[in-house]
Amino acid sequence: MDEPRAAPPRTTMIARLTLAVLLALLGLWIARGFLPSLAWAVVIAVAIDPLHMRLRARWPGPAGRTWTAAAIALLVALVVLVPVAAGITQAAREAHDVSVWIAQAQANGLPVPGWVQQLPVGREMATSWWQANLATPEGAVNQFHHLRDVADTRLIGSNVLRRSVVFAFTLLALFFLLRDRDSIIAQMRRAGDRLFGPTGERVGVQTLRSIRGTIDGLVLVGIGEGAVMTIVYLVLGVPHPLLLGAVTAVAAMIPFGAALVFAIASALLIGLGSVGSAVAVMVIGLVVVGIADHFVRPVLIGGATRLPFLWVLIGILGGVETLGLLGLFIGPAIMAVLVMLWREFLEVPQGGGDVVA
Repeated sequence: MDEPRAAPPRTTMIARLTLAVLLALLGLWIARGFLPSLAWAVVIAVAIDPLHMRLRARWPGPAGRTWTAAAIALLVALVVLVPVAAGITQAAREAHDVSVWIAQAQANGLPVPGWVQQLPVGREMATSWWQANLATPEGAVNQFHHLRDVADTRLIGSNVLRRSVVFAFTLLALFFLLRDRDSIIAQMRRAGDRLFGPTGERVGVQTLRSIRGTIDGLVLVGIGEGAVMTIVYLVLGVPHPLLLGAVTAVAAMIPFGAALVFAIASALLIGLGSVGSAVAVMVIGLVVVGIADHFVRPVLIGGATRLPFLWVLIGILGGVETLGLLGLFIGPAIMAVLVMLWREFLEVPQGGGDVVA
């Protein structure tokens, strides 16, 4: 009969733990450039998991898992790339007209438009600025040179290339996450149970619920705002209403992002001389955003995460500041887990005392 193995000495355990931590940090440092792609893939996989499981039920088996994962990754690519391609196509159509307008402005200057005189406030200040900076050829040339310096094409090109690589790797990671979903979940459950016990699974469930609730509150409500404002743009005669509606839907997912699009739409209408329509777009847009942000989103996000809306807002804004767009979904999930752990801590009896409800 084999003798039981003796427990490793304390120094050996410390050495193993130190080695594991160092290797983990080294691995994170090596993979740091791909961490945003992996995080995006996880967020998308969590969001579409109900649809993924319904498709898996229709086409079971290893081949079905592979083809289902590939189809969903392709669908995600189309959802992102089709609107981007439409925007690029629209911009290319108008690039010639814009270049001709810029050339004429630099040669002759831009006279003060009539809508400046219709401004309810700041009319004299706006007129003076326009005459000093755009009315003469020299002033127009200087202003367009400043714009050209701000919009450095090399920086734009490198940024587009970097984001394209991140997006491509996100799709690749999403495919493998969906294909190997069952084994990944089993491994995460086993690791969470060994590290944290029953709390590990509760943390995982709360994280998944929070991410889905945040996606419902941000993405679905943003799409709804975009649809409503598209109708408003059509009725009030805003140029390119469908394109601006799509941009509004995306911007509405970011706190205070939709207001910037409303300002752009209002500026386009003011340029056409429709000051009343411009004011109407801004007012209606702010009303729609106010209803969505103060009534609809708190119910969707707070109900799923069991978070007061103040903490939801802190998670969203703090997440965006720290992690960029990815923080929209990661921030509220982290706050929800922290609040869950705090509530569990308060409910655990300490030294035989009463349980805090």
